[in-house]
Amino acid sequence: MWSGRFREPLDAGFEQWQRSLPFDWRLLPQEIAASKAHARMIAAAGVLTPAELEITMRGLDAIIPRARKRAAELYSEEFLKAASEPGVGRALSMAPGILVSKAEDVHHYVELELTEEIGSLALKLHTGRSRNEQIATDMRLYVRQHIGQTVEQLAAWAQALVDQARKAGDAAMPSYTHLQRAEPVLVAHWLLAYVEMLLRDVSRLKDCAARLNYCPLGSGAIAGATLALDRTIAAHELGFTAPTANSMDATSDRDFALEYAQAASTIGIHISRFAEEITLFATSEYGFIVLPEAFSTGSSAMPQKKNPDLTELLRGKSGRLLGACTTIATLLKGLPLAYNKDLQETQEPVFAVADALEGMLQHLPQFTRALGFRHERMEAAAQSGYLNAMAAATYLVHKGVPFRKAHEKIGNAVRFALEKGVELGELSIDELRQFGPEFDTDFHTAISLHATLDCHDVVGGTARGRVRQALGEAARRVEQLLPRVAVEVADAGA
Repeated sequence: MWSGRFREPLDAGFEQWQRSLPFDWRLLPQEIAASKAHARMIAAAGVLTPAELEITMRGLDAIIPRARKRAAELYSEEFLKAASEPGVGRALSMAPGILVSKAEDVHHYVELELTEEIGSLALKLHTGRSRNEQIATDMRLYVRQHIGQTVEQLAAWAQALVDQARKAGDAAMPSYTHLQRAEPVLVAHWLLAYVEMLLRDVSRLKDCAARLNYCPLGSGAIAGATLALDRTIAAHELGFTAPTANSMDATSDRDFALEYAQAASTIGIHISRFAEEITLFATSEYGFIVLPEAFSTGSSAMPQKKNPDLTELLRGKSGRLLGACTTIATLLKGLPLAYNKDLQETQEPVFAVADALEGMLQHLPQFTRALGFRHERMEAAAQSGYLNAMAAATYLVHKGVPFRKAHEKIGNAVRFALEKGVELGELSIDELRQFGPEFDTDFHTAISLHATLDCHDVVGGTARGRVRQALGEAARRVEQLLPRVAVEVADAGA
């Protein structure tokens, strides 16, 4: 591609080492789409005739089927089917057909394949463009597509959490601070906490998609195209909001890759927190949750074991997302403007993020729906360990006691109950009145489980009525998510 400037061939070992085709073949659908958009742009500038444009477009459309046909000749149908499973890249089934090529990268691959398909006319396609803008465009298209897929998967998991919250009804469980029992909450309230996290994850991904949705085509290598191209043609063709505003920024910008990885790492943290809680709650020490056998394994040595493999793997694989984010940030931090070959190294972390998210999220909806809850044990735990102490202090506040004094009085009552080996609700009124005259016969009712839950009667609180309202609102937000995503993807031309 640049042989006119050089007298000596590349060192054979270096030539193989620096090739990006072994990983950027995954961008073939994006490269084809961007090449078709560029073809329309240079046709409008008079570089291609209408007939040449039609031939070029047909040739580009033939490239992916050619790769798949070649793959089918090289590998068995069973291998290709397995290779297209989620979590390893859905386009992997055509990879063997691409990797037999001697092309340096996916851009070179398309040029060679197009030349084989339509002859020397293919050499016109590179008029007015550079690989620097091509890869910047392809990566934006790839990230945008995978953001759409991730949002759909997050919505599916959120729906599973909402369904479990609805099934839980008014069942209670202990909540924890510092891993110590704190106050009773509804199981639904706990599950909806994760729904809120996922809805924030969706908003971050959508923000990222909106910011990246500008088209680099027409930026050239660094200074802009040398032809009078109407850049809005390519931008419109690919569903971008508009062309990028600065050619130097367009060819060197990988903020969108970093932002995607950052959003993904936050999703990974949320997945890992959920996995950690499920792992803990499934232990015999907690005994709150029954793990579904379809997502668990046993021990080759200990016959009694049922291990939480899925949650442990989720917890572990989230580290890949954090690692990819760190890798991209480290690559970008020292680069001068504009394009540098270091940017080639941002591709694999982005692919790793897409694969990890797809693999993790594909299992979570089914796993979440299959979880069993031991509500009796959870409710018993919610009524032991003085989890109603805050409600007891609130009872005294309603009797006119300043909160700090109420806190002290209940603290003394808890210590007394501890020494006696009983719960607060098992102390008699006479015993309680040694800590203050405000205690009366309505005290025990005020610290019952339902009263303790319902005293948190604020927006966002665990009072039963508030949680029912929150559940309805969460269900509405999740139900709206998928239709809205479908519309946005259609509007964006993804």
